[in-house]
Amino acid sequence: MVDAKQVRFIIGVIGNVISFGLFAAPAKTFWRIFKKKSVEEFSYVPYVATVMNCMLWVFYGLPVVHKDSYLVSTINGVGLVIELFYVGVYLMYCGNKQNYRKKILFYLLGEVVSVAIIVLITLFVIKNDFIKQTFVGVICDIFNIAMYASPSLAIITVVKTKSVEYMPFLLSLVCFVNAGIWTSYSLIFKIDYYVLASNGIGTLLALSQLIVYFMYYKSTPKKEKTVKPSEVEISATNRV
Repeated sequence: MVDAKQVRFIIGVIGNVISFGLFAAPAKTFWRIFKKKSVEEFSYVPYVATVMNCMLWVFYGLPVVHKDSYLVSTINGVGLVIELFYVGVYLMYCGNKQNYRKKILFYLLGEVVSVAIIVLITLFVIKNDFIKQTFVGVICDIFNIAMYASPSLAIITVVKTKSVEYMPFLLSLVCFVNAGIWTSYSLIFKIDYYVLASNGIGTLLALSQLIVYFMYYKSTPKKEKTVKPSEVEISATNRV
C-alpha cells in the first residue's frame, strides 16, 4: 500500500518534470538569439532574477535548512544550470548594448554575495532549526511570489484595452498547474509552510490571470498575429 511519504515523492517528481518544462520554455528565445547573433529587444532581467531564485531554493531544500525537501533542491539545481546557460548566451550576443554586459555581471555578483551572506547567517549565526527554516523560507517566498505575480502586470493592459493580445496565456496556465502541484506536495506527509505559502498564492494569482483571459478573450480584436519579443519571451521564474 502506498503511504503518504511515497505519494509526496511521486507528486514531487511530477513537480520536477513540470518545473523543468518551465525552465526550458525560453529555449526558443535563445535559439533565435543564437541564430541572429543578437539579443534584439529581449530583456535579461527575468533570467538574472531566476538565477537568484534558484540559488535560494537550492539552499532551502538542503538538510541543513529543511529535511525531506531534496526534490526542491534537485529541480532548482537543474534550473540554476539552465538559467546560467541562458545568461551566458545573452552575454555572448548582447554586444555593448547599453552596457548590458557590465550590468549583468554586476547583478550576478550582487546575487552571489547576497546568497553567500544568507548562507553564512543561516549556518553560523542562527542555531535554532525552526528559525533557520523561517529565515530562508520567507526570503524564498518573497522572490517566488514576485515571480508568480509578474504575468499579472498584463491584467491592467487587458482591462484597459479589452484585449488579451499581450496576456501570456500559456505561461499562466503552466504556472497554475506548476503551483498547484507544489501546493499539493507541501501538504502531504510533512507540511512545508514555505513551499505552501508561495505556491498557494501562486495558484490563486495564476487562476486570476486565467479568469481575466477568458473574460476578455471574445472581445479581443481578431487580426493577423505578429510575434513580438515580449510575447515569445517566457521566463522560467515560477518554480518551487
